[in-house]
Amino acid sequence: MAESAICFLFQQLSIWLQEEQKLIGRLRHEAEFIRGEMGQMRAFLRVADDKEESDLQLKEWVRQVREIAYDTEDILEKYIFQFAHQHARGFRGSLEKMYTTIKNLKARDEIASEIQAIRYRVQNASQSQQRYRDMYATMLPGSSLTLATANTWYDGRGDALLLEETEVVGIEKPKKQLLDWLSSTNCGLKVISVVGMAGLGKTTLVKKVYDDPSVKVNFDHHVWVTVSESFRIAQLLQDIIKRLVEEVKQAPPQGLEAMNDVGMREFIYNFLQNNNYIIVLDDVWTTNAWEAVRYAFPRSSTCGRGCVIITTRLSNVASAACSESNCHIYRLPPLPAQESKELFNRKAFPGSSCPLYLEEISESILKRCKGLPLAIVLIGGLLATKNNRIEEWQTFNQSLGSELEEDNLKRMWRLLWLSYYDLPYYLKSCFLYLSIFQEDQLIEKATIIRLWIAEGFVEAKQGKTLEQIAEGYLNELSNRSLIQVAETSRDGRPRNFHIHDLLRECIISKSREQNMVFVNSRGDSRWPDKIRRLALDSSINCAHQTCCFKNLRSLLLLRTVDSECASVCIRVLRGGSRLLKVLDLRKAPLDTIPDEVFTLYHLRYLSLRETRVEVIPKIIGNLKKLETLDLKGCWVTELPAEILKLERLRILLVYRYYGGFNAYLQAEDVQSFKAPYKIGCLLSLQKLCFIDTNETVVIREIGKLTQLQRLGITKLRREHGKELCSSLANLTNLRSLNIHADVGEALDLQYALSSSSSASIFPFLRCLVLNGSLDTLPEWIPSLNALTMLRLSWSGLREDPLELLQDLPNLLILGLDCAYEGEGLSIKAGGFQRLKRLNLMGLRRLGWVTVEEGSMPRLEELMVRDCKSMAELPADFRHMTNLRRVWFTDMGKEFVERVSEERRRQGDQWKLAHVATVRFLNTATGVIKTRAVDENVDSRFSTSDADYPDFIGR
Repeated sequence: MAESAICFLFQQLSIWLQEEQKLIGRLRHEAEFIRGEMGQMRAFLRVADDKEESDLQLKEWVRQVREIAYDTEDILEKYIFQFAHQHARGFRGSLEKMYTTIKNLKARDEIASEIQAIRYRVQNASQSQQRYRDMYATMLPGSSLTLATANTWYDGRGDALLLEETEVVGIEKPKKQLLDWLSSTNCGLKVISVVGMAGLGKTTLVKKVYDDPSVKVNFDHHVWVTVSESFRIAQLLQDIIKRLVEEVKQAPPQGLEAMNDVGMREFIYNFLQNNNYIIVLDDVWTTNAWEAVRYAFPRSSTCGRGCVIITTRLSNVASAACSESNCHIYRLPPLPAQESKELFNRKAFPGSSCPLYLEEISESILKRCKGLPLAIVLIGGLLATKNNRIEEWQTFNQSLGSELEEDNLKRMWRLLWLSYYDLPYYLKSCFLYLSIFQEDQLIEKATIIRLWIAEGFVEAKQGKTLEQIAEGYLNELSNRSLIQVAETSRDGRPRNFHIHDLLRECIISKSREQNMVFVNSRGDSRWPDKIRRLALDSSINCAHQTCCFKNLRSLLLLRTVDSECASVCIRVLRGGSRLLKVLDLRKAPLDTIPDEVFTLYHLRYLSLRETRVEVIPKIIGNLKKLETLDLKGCWVTELPAEILKLERLRILLVYRYYGGFNAYLQAEDVQSFKAPYKIGCLLSLQKLCFIDTNETVVIREIGKLTQLQRLGITKLRREHGKELCSSLANLTNLRSLNIHADVGEALDLQYALSSSSSASIFPFLRCLVLNGSLDTLPEWIPSLNALTMLRLSWSGLREDPLELLQDLPNLLILGLDCAYEGEGLSIKAGGFQRLKRLNLMGLRRLGWVTVEEGSMPRLEELMVRDCKSMAELPADFRHMTNLRRVWFTDMGKEFVERVSEERRRQGDQWKLAHVATVRFLNTATGVIKTRAVDENVDSRFSTSDADYPDFIGR
């Protein structure tokens, strides 16, 4: 983590030296010296980050270096803040400048003195570094001894190989799945990857499969090799050879130690050719480990079959190993609730059952284990030593974070942290930053990406936006099983993530230790002297003084807070927190924006989401570095012209929904904002929602925002359609487009979006919403090859739109909401090849739907709502083998009676007999009738329109 701080400072110094030349002035020489010294420390810090846990002196040195980096950043930004505004003009401006110059002489001397002190500290740190470099020279890059092999602490990973079958629970189902895959192995090679986070029991599961009698009988050769993060190719190949020859009681080949990698792979290949074998590669950390051995295993054989099983924490390793045919990936899930409880009780109450007075505490502790077997076993074993004393159990439950650092649970702590230490430096800061999220709180992808960018954690790369790079960071953390995907959008892209509670406790502890983030979520009585990032909830202790906040970089509210907590936030802002980059006051009880916010020269991220703020003052123009302005859910309806001074603004969200987001969204249900006429000068904008377009000049300005990826507009008039299409033709980066007509107006979008017939129209557009009357479907929609979601609302189309839409190659979701006034819809054979969800709502005249065989082969969900003229089921769905959920809402009485009779009379031959869940709902009476084949599916099913935010985004 010290390396992260140094690399970040090194990057920032480079930016300052380049962009702030006029301001940095006298400090340039000092800044260059500090940058040079810090640069020389980076390589060694990779060793230090890993070794500091076992060397207290080194840990203190790392802490000092980290603080130097933080303090240097503070001083330079304070310097820029002090002198960034001294550019007044005219006579009055000259007087003010003279006065300011005299006034700041003392400040200049103070800052110069502080920089000199930093230089002295850097020199001392550089001298101390040499001693540690000599001590750990063998572990520096290029040496044969790696960091991981130098660790002396015991992590217990090998214990899983010694567990008896009776000590394991919840293994039957995954074990059966792996054995089924093994038994289906024909001649040739099969690869099975078992992937999941640390402590899930991957090794335990595979060992039980490996030891199963059927495996012993059906395979002639059995090899188990633990790879680990410290593997060396030669050693790995030698281990495989030794285990192969040991099993047949042969001596290793002569000269094995001197044999090169190619020779060893050839020996293994020849040994296994035409034999039945199973090889387990346990704990694989890199794709290099797999690439090093993959061709040692015969792939085609006339009389032999082989199976390689890999356990790994990394999804990309699993995918790489299973990139060929005849391969499987098993993503090991957490233990289910019942098995978790059984395992916990077995460890915490050996030979007995849980006393009634401990049941509630047991449930609380078990909930935080989240089905992680390692945590359940270790925590249960520790609690077994407390002799069922309720006060000790309660204390443990309340201080679980600190308990993890005690000797009894340190094994789990260290096992979880192996993944952290394996992270590249640029991900360590990002990962620790996740400690700002509360227990069980979802991590919104859009939010965390914007926060990381504002904090400066995301390193620019040529050819990619910062958002794309940050999304790659999230995917990499997910790939390493450090976070898990909690929700996906309907097109399969991750939307929200979550982090295991125990891993969250680890990063909270590490964040506090390294002064990265301080989360006041438990009413802490002691706070650090310096706080750089502060996340608050309503339990804040108001007695804390604001003097410790002068180094504050981020202030975030974790949840809805009371007025007392909001007042403390104001005190923090007034207490000299002038270096803030991130200010998230979402859901705070605020009617106006505090004046102090507009003095924050370095502010990059400002969220007032779901506050009562109505007016944005003109002094918003002071926030020259602002990149994100989130006013979603506020009452703001107009932005001042001074917003145009924010040239770095990338995200501008100013909208709210009235009465929630219902099934039939009307134009007037979306509150948008009136923008300044020259909004086109905000050339960095990537997201702009929702903007009034009842002025021609605004529509023309939108066409200048060529970086836009998401655009939401309202109050569009018919006569402005041509002008809008002309502007849209310039927005080739759009991913999401949401257009609402003005009340009583129609949408006229029948205009070319490109001057060239061969030019690609919206090559990246995934989501399109059109809300308003249409004479005909715009001709350019069928050419949107990237489109995955389309919603047409209140279109009033008289011609069947499906004929034009059914060839869209990537369409996954289609919604027709009061969009069609015809009597029938027809879906031809071969149409909608990738469609997963179809919504037909408010089509009052619709009487029939024909669906030819060969159409919609991947359809999973069908909703038909308020189609009162429909008298029978729309089609024979037997050929739609993927259809899992069908629901009919507010349908006519005749339809419900006829379908019910058909279901009763036809039984297993009914059109929807193969569908897991079929539901009928009347919203007026609340009556629900359900036929569920799979009750688990039905229990997760909702008749709400919660999926529709997919069309809106974040």
